[in-house]
Amino acid sequence: MTREDVIARLRAAGCVFAEDEAALLLAAGGDLEALTARRVAGEPLEQVLGWAEFCGRRITVAPTVFVPRRRTELLIRLARKRAPRAAVIVELCCGTAAVAAVLAAERPEAQVHAADVDPAAVACARRNLDPTRVYLGDLFAALPDALRGRMELLAVNAPYVPTDEIALMPPEAREHEARVALDGGADGLDLHRRVIAEAPDWLARGGWLLLETSRHQADRDAELATNAGLAAEIVRADDLDATALAARAAP
Repeated sequence: MTREDVIARLRAAGCVFAEDEAALLLAAGGDLEALTARRVAGEPLEQVLGWAEFCGRRITVAPTVFVPRRRTELLIRLARKRAPRAAVIVELCCGTAAVAAVLAAERPEAQVHAADVDPAAVACARRNLDPTRVYLGDLFAALPDALRGRMELLAVNAPYVPTDEIALMPPEAREHEARVALDGGADGLDLHRRVIAEAPDWLARGGWLLLETSRHQADRDAELATNAGLAAEIVRADDLDATALAARAAP
């Protein structure tokens, strides 16, 4: 296949940035026909390539695993301002562990852990982070008990799409990413309620919970955090179209 052949097939499949995607597929090596066919069939480009760019780093991505979104870079911005250099950092619902991987690279003094309930995500995360610090299990139950009360930063991108709205998501997400990485329950906040309720037992004094959310769910998340005894604020980054809850345990 030539570059022009790849571009033509991508354009016919509706890829808006066909030229850019063709260049990446050509640079990827391997079976160009197979890679192009996967992309034409609607698989996310990042899963086809095996990596996604996140905060200037290449993060390994695997089929069915949630692809890091640019809006999640807001959690990195907030973490940089709030976490001590040698902090104990945990990423829950980690997917590829993109947040943990970036913070571990930027802060080699930190002790960085990650966990996810999806075995495929955990296998992928172990390629991006120290595999001995990536755990399989349901939220906090996946973590070593030795981390209880020691987390200076807890970063979470739990699924927050309401169940009935998953059908409205782009096909790349709803057909190629694990349902467990998307479905937040009836109002999208099932996992948020659980994380916020349990976070105070795991955070160190003055520790931070950073939780990705949406503009219309943020007020409810802040209310949940306040009720859990955390000092809550909502942070918005218009350039990323991102919203997060930043909630702090008492010093």
